[in-house]
Amino acid sequence: MPPVAVTLLTKPGCHLCDDARAIVEQVVGEVEGVVLDERSILDDEALNARYWDEIPVVLVDGAVHTIWRVDPARLRAALQEATA
Repeated sequence: MPPVAVTLLTKPGCHLCDDARAIVEQVVGEVEGVVLDERSILDDEALNARYWDEIPVVLVDGAVHTIWRVDPARLRAALQEATA
């Protein structure tokens, strides 16, 4: 089974992004079979246009899981379900 892909969409200078990064890194580190990729919306015009007002955004296998504030328990449950 391929790993579950978690993508964290951020931009520089975003304090909510810093908070989200800490939570996402912790949760991803607890669940086997998950890979994390962080992308700045400033590096991709399509991501910038789509998510400008919503960052940070967490995608799980390309689908939006959460915006703004990350609930660690909810993310953990989603990742455990996706890797089961």
